[in-house]
Amino acid sequence: MTAVAAGGEARARPEPAAPGPARPPRGRRRRPAGLLLIAAAVAVVLLLPLAFLLVEAVGAGPGTVARLIGRSLTAQLLWNTIRLGVVVTLLCAVIGTGSAWLVERTNLPGRRVWAVLIVVPLAIPDFVVSFGWASLSTAVSGFRGAVLVMTLALYPLVYLPVAASLRNADPAQEEVARSLGAGRLKTFWRVTVGQARIAILGGCVLVIMTMLAEYGAFEILGYQTFTTEIFTEFSLSFDIPAACALSLVLVALGLVVLGADGGLRRRGRVSRASRSAQRATPRARLGPWTLPVLALLAALVLLALGVPVGSAAYWWATGTNQPFTGTSLLSAAGYSAAYSGGAAALATVLALPVAILAVRHTSRVARVVERSTYLVLALPGLVIALSLSYFSERYGDGIGYQSAPMLVVAYAIMFFPLALVGLRASVAQAPVGLEDIGRSLGQRRLAVFWRVTRPLVTPGLAAAFCLVFLSSVTELTATLILVPTGVQTLATQFWNYQQNLAYGQAAPFALVMIAIAAIPSYVLARFFDRLPSRAAR
Repeated sequence: MTAVAAGGEARARPEPAAPGPARPPRGRRRRPAGLLLIAAAVAVVLLLPLAFLLVEAVGAGPGTVARLIGRSLTAQLLWNTIRLGVVVTLLCAVIGTGSAWLVERTNLPGRRVWAVLIVVPLAIPDFVVSFGWASLSTAVSGFRGAVLVMTLALYPLVYLPVAASLRNADPAQEEVARSLGAGRLKTFWRVTVGQARIAILGGCVLVIMTMLAEYGAFEILGYQTFTTEIFTEFSLSFDIPAACALSLVLVALGLVVLGADGGLRRRGRVSRASRSAQRATPRARLGPWTLPVLALLAALVLLALGVPVGSAAYWWATGTNQPFTGTSLLSAAGYSAAYSGGAAALATVLALPVAILAVRHTSRVARVVERSTYLVLALPGLVIALSLSYFSERYGDGIGYQSAPMLVVAYAIMFFPLALVGLRASVAQAPVGLEDIGRSLGQRRLAVFWRVTRPLVTPGLAAAFCLVFLSSVTELTATLILVPTGVQTLATQFWNYQQNLAYGQAAPFALVMIAIAAIPSYVLARFFDRLPSRAAR
């Protein structure tokens, strides 16, 4: 098979058939109606928060919604969100792509260690990064503080897919460019970055969508965005129409981002020679630049990892003389792990049919189903929590409200796209020919899936589980609304202490969150370290 990546999708071009088991008839490979139905049902569940917003907007009346959206406050929030998104995304793209190139394409000393250290900051919640910086200096606040904190917290989202893409990119294209007289810089920009373009775009989309829904970090830094104002309207002013109107603007921003991403992915073509031509790319020698590069990477890790961890350790050490009250660390950690584990398992199971449909049965319908699931990334956790509460009260007589199952479902909905990212890459990596052979031997689809496909996508299942677990264990806003009565998680207990300026008591909960999340972060780093570039694109 010849792999051709066009518009971000890996497609197969058949070569002359080799002797072996006959391929199943083409009709057998058409899109299964059952798979499409299941994937569509999952997409409908994920769109429930959006349905909640539309119901509230209709109830308030189009005129009221238009008046609320037309306020000067909305324009200010839009400006704050857009300028922050542009600056942070550009910085994350530069830092993530540059560090990925250094680790994957140069003779960087200790590159395996750096590959882990660069990714570990992903384990630190954004609001803990904000706490670490803001508690040490009042200068870290407002727009500049938000740029610093969000860049340090989110650049690994670009690094991971770009590193996977660069690792197995076709070296022949760079060799051809150099043979035609292109210099190192031009070859890097036109060819190396061009090959990783889709991975860079994918990482940037995750950065933007994550920022659109962030609340805790901006609240600590005193930077007003849609999420902070939505939380204020919902929780303090109880002005649901105003909060829904602002949420609709946030959804519109998410649609613009996803639409732009889809348009950019369809432009151009990224291809490589046949699999037989795949070989290791020669590593560039840093030479006299070795020490400056090591210093830059050390500074990056120090700022992104050292400051938050060091700050939490400092406040824990200085606050040991304070009486420790409230939920114990062990209890909070147990609840956080249990809720996050359940959500990770649920989201992974739900993402599997969507991933198979998107990769194995590409069509306009499949793309619509897949892309619609990413909209939840633009919704604050508060909106998702309130939408579940709304449907529970309206159609279920309040059953499940502030219960563990509802919180688990909320987590699964919020972080479903992350599970889909991990599974999609793994499904794309699994050879479809093996499934065809299983079908040609008379096996049913479910049997082929269980005996052939499932073992092949097991690394993706683990990666999807870790991505959702990592995000759930540090989730704040939805947890504040839906956490069962009398229960505290690591995030909510940390937030309670931090809001009361009890930094010494908040710090242990921050450190335990980081420790728990560091394990799935390491697993993710190892997963993307083995991921072929075709799947990453």
